[in-house]
Order: sequence, then C-alpha cells, then structure tokens
Amino acid sequence: MKISKISIRNLFGIKEMSLGSDSVEISGTNGAGKTSIIDAIRYALTNESERDYLIHKGETEGEIIIETDTGLLIDRKKRENKADYKSVKEGNNVISSPESFLKTIFTPLQINPVAFIGMTKKEQNRLILDLIDFDWDLNWIKEQFGEIPDNVNYDQNILQVLNDIQAENGTYFMNRQDVNRDVRNKKAFIEDIAKDIPANYQADLWQNYNLAEKYQQLTDFNTVNNRISRAKMFTESYKNKIRGFEADKEIAISNHEKTIAAEKNNLTSKIERLKAEIKAAEDTLLTLGDKLEDKKRIEDEVYKTKVAQLDKDMGVAMEYTEKEPVDTAPLAEEIKQAESMIKHLNEYNRMKTMQNELESLIRTADDYTEKIELARNLPGEILKTATIPVEGLTVENGIPLIHNLPVSNLSEGEKLDLCIDVALCKPNSLQIILIDGAEKLSDENRSRLYKKCKEKGLQFIATRTTNDNELMVTTL
Repeated sequence: MKISKISIRNLFGIKEMSLGSDSVEISGTNGAGKTSIIDAIRYALTNESERDYLIHKGETEGEIIIETDTGLLIDRKKRENKADYKSVKEGNNVISSPESFLKTIFTPLQINPVAFIGMTKKEQNRLILDLIDFDWDLNWIKEQFGEIPDNVNYDQNILQVLNDIQAENGTYFMNRQDVNRDVRNKKAFIEDIAKDIPANYQADLWQNYNLAEKYQQLTDFNTVNNRISRAKMFTESYKNKIRGFEADKEIAISNHEKTIAAEKNNLTSKIERLKAEIKAAEDTLLTLGDKLEDKKRIEDEVYKTKVAQLDKDMGVAMEYTEKEPVDTAPLAEEIKQAESMIKHLNEYNRMKTMQNELESLIRTADDYTEKIELARNLPGEILKTATIPVEGLTVENGIPLIHNLPVSNLSEGEKLDLCIDVALCKPNSLQIILIDGAEKLSDENRSRLYKKCKEKGLQFIATRTTNDNELMVTTL
C-alpha cells in the first residue's frame, strides 16, 4: 500500500500543499516549513502531535487528506470552535474503529527512523519488540501465573513484560530472596532448638505423660513401705512391751503391798494407843484384804486392756510384716526421666511449628522459582508461534537481536536498513518512511538510505535543512 496523494491545508506552518506518490526530499532553511509536512502526515496517521498549535495562524480549521493506491482515504480535521473530524474509508466502506485500524498499517520506525537512531538502548529495544505480533492480554498473564504479577509495566511488549517478571529486581525474584532468607533463618532456629532435644524424642509420649499421677503413685508406694517398716519394728518390740506391762503390774502390786503393810503397822500401833478405836481398826483390818484384791483386779484389768490394745496393734502390724516393700526405684527413675523429657516439650513444639513454617516457606520459594522459570521459558514458546516481522530477529533474555547482535551494536546505517525492513515486513501495510532531519545523517548513510528505499520500491518523504530560503521539493 503506497500513498498516492497528500493534501495539507492550514495545518502547522503550511497554508496549502500537495504531494503525490513520488519519493521526495524537502529542503530549506530552518522555519521554512519542512518539519510541518512530516508532522502533518504523522498527525493524520496517529492523531498525535507535540505542537501546542496545530491550526495555521489566523484560521479556524486545518485539514490533511491522505489517499493510497488501494483506495484508502484518511481525512483528519483539526477545528477550533467545534469537535475535530476524522474519517477513514476503504473505497465506499467506512472504517468503524479508525484509530485502531491506522495502528495496524504502519510502525513507529517508519514515521521517525532518524529519531530511532538517537533513542536510548531501552527505547530502541521496546520498539523492535513491539513489532512481534503475539495476541495476549492480562487474562493470558493470569492463566500463566495464576495472578497478575505486581510492579510490572503491562504497556510493554509481552517479551519485555515477561523479562520484567523474571528480572532480578522483579517482585518474584525479590520475594523469593526474602523467603529464602526466612528459610535460612528458620533452619538456623530449628537447628539451635534441636541440639538441646534428645535424639529420638517421643513428644507424643511425654505430651500425654501424667506426671502428677506418677507422683501420687510413688507417694502411695512410700506410704505402704513406711507402714511395713514400722510394723516390723513394732512386731520386734512386742515381747519387750509385754514384759514392761508385767513389770509395771508387779511394781504396782508391790507398792500396794508396802502401802498396806505400813498401814497395817500403823493401825496395830493405834490399837494399842487407842483402845477406843480398836473395834474400828479391827473392822478396817478385816476389809483390807478385800481392798487389796480389788486393787489387784484393777491392775490386772489395766494389764489386760494394754495387752488387748497391743494385740490389736500387733494384728495390724502382722498384716504388713508378711508383705515385701515395693521397689520404687524404677518408678522414681521413670519420673526422673519424664521430668527431664517434659521440660523439652515447649521447645520441641516450637521447633515443630517452625518446621511447618519452613516447609511452607520452601513451597513458596519453589512457587516463585517456577514462576520465574516460566517467565524465562515463555518467550521461547511465544516465538515459536508469533509472527516475526524482520528476518534475523530473535530475542534473548528480553533483548532483541538482529542476526545475533543487539540493536545497540548496529551501526547507524544498519539501523536505517532495519527501519526499511520493518516498513516492508507487511505487504498490506503503508509502504512509506518519513525521514525528518536527513541532515543529521552522514552523506554516506543518507545516500544509502535513499538508494535502498528506491531499490525496494519504498516511498519516502525526507526533510533536510539547507541554507536555501525557499522551500524546495525534490523528486528522487
């Protein structure tokens, strides 16, 4: 598709001008209107301009019409007092989405190749990558990664987007670094806790170990053992206690006999002195034998009572003297071990919690790694099916290569050749190049560019600053 006619009226610094299908070089001094022609064509194609005033001074409307040899008609008007007008037709058919349609028939490289040469490496790479035709949207990104990754400029070409996703300063890479740092810290904490926990530690056993019950059991065993010990000692002292009871009885009786004898002597003496009391003394004397027997009976009852009580205690003792003491050493050792093990429970449970957190962190890091690797591998898959517009164009780590060389490594002439190749990559696209500021190119590169455009049948409109005061249009 080539331009057959361009009509400009009251746009920028142009009052009225027409161009045909020829390639031309427009030359003249600064301010002669050369760039206005290029800017007007760019405005027609993009609806964009860096100028503050588009309409020619003193006019209320400016217009540019572009016709092609395929019947395409582009008519764009800039109006001062009413809405701007645009119309894009193919034959008699009106294009319903003119701005979207126009973007499909040219590339930025075609309408500003000289500016492309002066762009930064990043800007050049972006323009080249934008030439790769691959249909994608944010839903496609979400299908691939399960989400829309943060901190990525989605206005870029898909290959640059994927490169940003997997980049070392990207969210996934940085998050994975944070997670891996947490993994290392968790492992260090776990190792620090584990060194104080016995090998083959049975947490479930010690978690459910009833230490209070074991303490009570040990106390009960010790109580029984004490009773057995006391019972044996009591049994051994039984006979001694019986002899003691007998001795107490005999001593008491002896004391009573002595007391009675003394009393008897006193009474006998009193009888001699107290004749009047003889009868009473004799009567008392007669009762002393019965009194002694009563005392004996009382002491005998006391003796029997003590023996009965002792026999009763002996019965209780005999219940335990036949028993063997319980060996409490195993239970005491078990309790000692339980105390030693239970004190590790809190640290063990903290370690297990950290181990679970560690596993989660490792899974998260692996997930980030998978997504990073996916972002690294997807460009290769995309390039298998995407339309590559320029021969020799490949992409490596998000960097476009032309015959294995980065665009930044190309010479000025090679970059201009690239612009021509891009203009020719689609047969149904607009076969034109706008070269604003051809004087910025070396004479060799300018001649080479014009020659190659003519050899390829590519129309070009170039501007070149000279010392001529008059605007010159030279057909080439």
